[in-house]
Amino acid sequence: MSFDVMMESNRPLPLFRRGKVRDLYDMGKFLLIVSTDRISAFDFVLPNGIPSKGWALNMLSVYWFEKTKNIFPNHFIEKVDDRSMKVLKAERIDVEWVARSYLYGSAWRAYAQGRRVISGVELPDGLQLAEELPEIILTPTTKSDTGHDVELSKVEALERGLVSEDEWRILEEATYRLYDFYRDEASRHGLIIPDFKIEYGRVDGDLIQIDEPPTHDSARLWSKKHYRTGEKQEAHSLDKEFLRDFLMRIGYTGEGPPPSLPPLLVEEVSKRCVGSYKVLTGQATVDELHLMSVEEVLAKLTRP
Repeated sequence: MSFDVMMESNRPLPLFRRGKVRDLYDMGKFLLIVSTDRISAFDFVLPNGIPSKGWALNMLSVYWFEKTKNIFPNHFIEKVDDRSMKVLKAERIDVEWVARSYLYGSAWRAYAQGRRVISGVELPDGLQLAEELPEIILTPTTKSDTGHDVELSKVEALERGLVSEDEWRILEEATYRLYDFYRDEASRHGLIIPDFKIEYGRVDGDLIQIDEPPTHDSARLWSKKHYRTGEKQEAHSLDKEFLRDFLMRIGYTGEGPPPSLPPLLVEEVSKRCVGSYKVLTGQATVDELHLMSVEEVLAKLTRP
């Protein structure tokens, strides 16, 4: 594991695309995906890199892809080094599949404002923040490289020609199956995956999973031991919501240039990135990470 922060990679290959976090290089029928230490929030890349973040994301993605290849095909070919992997080059399907089994995030905000139908599923009155839902719901969104993703229905996806009806059915079923596996594996290691997002692509007409499985960046990861219905979960979570919560507390929600992150906050985010890999692979427990809450970080930062 390297603690040097890498904000931008420079591999001797044609650059295919730079995403918010990953750099992609063209290898003909394949891509080299390099996970940098960049981190984004509210659709903006922040000025600070997070030590070991790229290492953790790459290693956890390799771990998940190898475990799930028999559940649904994916683009992973091989790990090249601790920060990079070789994958099949696919035609990306511009739909981001979001599966939820707990009421949190944007679904909770909509519910708290009075909405009772979330992505076509009617929810009962009286649910609390972070409460487990009566059933898993899928809340697909558009997928674009710029701007905000917006909720997307099956009808809209078909009308836009993003997928065929058969493809929608296959990918919907695949998302449920993969989510069941991810949740069971996480539970074995003391974590809850209340929601996650996933993407798919086409290779020679075949559908495969691409991008990333549940990681610090793409899923919420809660501690089973510390989970409480009706409460925020960030004090012991291993996901990016901790960072978003901190930014909102200091008044940043995506308007204007993103702020520089204090070293203490960077250290806590790094703990969660590395911890997500170590806990999900059985190398550590959440309590062994000695995490600080956002309140504790803010108190230390404002202490005279």
